[in-house]
Amino acid sequence: MNRALKIIVPIAVGIAALTLWEFLVRHYNVQPFVLPAPSAIWAAFIENFGSLMASLWTTLRITLAAFALAVTGGVALAVLFSQSRRIETALYPYAVILQVTPVVAIAPLILIWVGFERINLALVIIAWIVAFFPILSNTTLGLKSADHNLIDLFRLYGASRWQIMWKLQLPTALPFLLGAMKVSGGLALIGAVVAEFVAGSGTATGLAWRIVEAGNRLQIAKMFAALGLLAALGIAIFSALSALEWALLHRWHESALKKER
Repeated sequence: MNRALKIIVPIAVGIAALTLWEFLVRHYNVQPFVLPAPSAIWAAFIENFGSLMASLWTTLRITLAAFALAVTGGVALAVLFSQSRRIETALYPYAVILQVTPVVAIAPLILIWVGFERINLALVIIAWIVAFFPILSNTTLGLKSADHNLIDLFRLYGASRWQIMWKLQLPTALPFLLGAMKVSGGLALIGAVVAEFVAGSGTATGLAWRIVEAGNRLQIAKMFAALGLLAALGIAIFSALSALEWALLHRWHESALKKER
C-alpha cells in the first residue's frame, strides 16, 4: 500500500462513519442530550471556539511540561541506574510503586500538598507521575542492551565510562527511548485530563474541565467537541513523536529502514 492510500483510506472511513452517524441520528430522531449529530457538534465547536481553544492551550501546556519532565528525569535516572546497580536496586522498586499506584488515589493528596492556588503545578506533577515510568523502564532496558562484546572492545581501547555511555549505550538505547516517548506522550495527556477531573475546580480551565462543565449543563454537543479536540491533540502528539522517531532512526536503525520486497 503506497503512502497516499495510507492517508486516504482512514480519512474515507472516518467520513463514512460520520455520514452514517449523522443519518442515524436524524432518521431515529435521537435527542441531542443523548447523542448529538456531527453537524451539531461542529456548530457547538464554532460557537465555543474561543473558550475551547483557550482550554486546549491550557491542557497542551500541562501535557508538554509533564512530558518534558518525564523524559528528562526518566533518562537521567536510567543513566544513573545503568552506572550503579546498587542505586538501581535501591530506587527501582519505588519507581514501580509510583507506577502501579492509581493516580486518581494520590491526586487529591498532591492537590492538598501543592495547594489550589498553584493548581497548574499540581496538574503537572500528576501528569508527570503517569508519564514517567515508561521512559525510565524502556531507557534502562535500552542502556543495558548494548553489546557486551562492544563494551569490552571500547574498554580495550581505553574508552572512559562516559565515552562508552555517549558513543555506544545511548545510541543503543535511542530506539527504546523513542518508542517509550510515543507511549509517554499519550500518557502525559491522559494524566493531565485525569488531574483536571480530580481537581474539580473552575480554576482548572483545561479541556477536561470544559467536559465536566458541559456535562453538568447537558451541553452534550459541546462535550463531544471538547472530546474531539482531546483526541486530535493526542493524535498530533503521537504523530509528532513518530516523525521524530523516523527522523532520528531512518538512516541507520533496522526498525525504520525500508525493507526490500
